[in-house]
Amino acid sequence: MAIHITGAPCCWGVDDVKNPYLPKWQTVLDEAGKAGFRAIELGPYGYLPLDIDLVSAELKKNGISIVAGTIFDDLVAAENRENLLRQVDDICGIITKLPPLPREKGQRRRTPYLTVMDWGHDERDYAAGHSDRAPRLSDEDWGRMMEHIRAIAEKASKWGVRAVIHPHAGGYIEFADEIDRLAEDIPDEVAGLCLDTGHLRYSGMDPVEWLRKYADRLDYIHFKDINEKVYNEVLAEHIRFFEGCGKGAM
Repeated sequence: MAIHITGAPCCWGVDDVKNPYLPKWQTVLDEAGKAGFRAIELGPYGYLPLDIDLVSAELKKNGISIVAGTIFDDLVAAENRENLLRQVDDICGIITKLPPLPREKGQRRRTPYLTVMDWGHDERDYAAGHSDRAPRLSDEDWGRMMEHIRAIAEKASKWGVRAVIHPHAGGYIEFADEIDRLAEDIPDEVAGLCLDTGHLRYSGMDPVEWLRKYADRLDYIHFKDINEKVYNEVLAEHIRFFEGCGKGAM
């Protein structure tokens, strides 16, 4: 089976769409094509425009496809449910109409995927990488998050899109116990996994061990590096996850 190496706007520092210093999305697509990527992610909601003709033209010009869209938001709060489901429709409504990667022999699910990450909780952001001091959700809150994930995955599947859950440092799905609990509560027929080597290491896990452990659940993998020296310095500080990344930890 062929392995396609793709990129994501986060490689250009695109995480917070409100950041006024982000590169233009056209620049990212141009440089992704020149770097030899076969495809790229849509990036955080609101970065690339939801204009199918405009984005299609830029993708075609640069010889790349779209591999995934992203929900990077609070998956816990009850009041955020409708916003999450609206994002599913908005994102799937564009990624399903953009040029996809070809499906390879042996590939579990065709692209594009919908990568789903929990984010937006100060108490976990400051505890990123510290399993021992990170608060855990109550059973009620965890159950609500799982219900939101199931609703997202169900709505995405109606668009023909496979939802994949990405454990993310600084969110409520980060550490070993939470990944195991997620895998138990969300079966493979509902959603797959997108494990990230950098986030796994940042959160105290061996990426190789965890990629092997959940190989039969993996649809998609993110590869990132950790600078061990900076990482150890950052863990000794009271610091937000992306502040640590800004210092070069990941």
